[in-house]
Amino acid sequence: MTTSESLEAYDVVIVPFPYVDRFAEKRRPALVVSSAALATYGVLWVAMITSAANDPWQCDVRIGDLARAGLPAPSVVRTAKIACIEPGRIVRRAGSLDAKNASLVATQLGHFLAAKRARTR
Repeated sequence: MTTSESLEAYDVVIVPFPYVDRFAEKRRPALVVSSAALATYGVLWVAMITSAANDPWQCDVRIGDLARAGLPAPSVVRTAKIACIEPGRIVRRAGSLDAKNASLVATQLGHFLAAKRARTR
């Protein structure tokens, strides 16, 4: 429904997000964490958004401005759960993160990216 050209990093979107432990999906909010450069390949990276009532993970980032993000209840970005999706699977754009939360998400994602510190053998 939404094209990759109209999306930006740190937009909140509604997508069928894949489960890690089974072949199924659940429609849920997710955060676009890739740049427009990746969209040229026809894919986006999105991070799971889940209820803040769930057991917390150390890498979770609590979303401060729910209205701006377009979310109805306290939520967190679960930065350890990333999916690669086609832009055509996006149901709709819900909102976006504020700059402070976007920076916190970027920092958490940086902890997981091995490309940050390329190793030579």
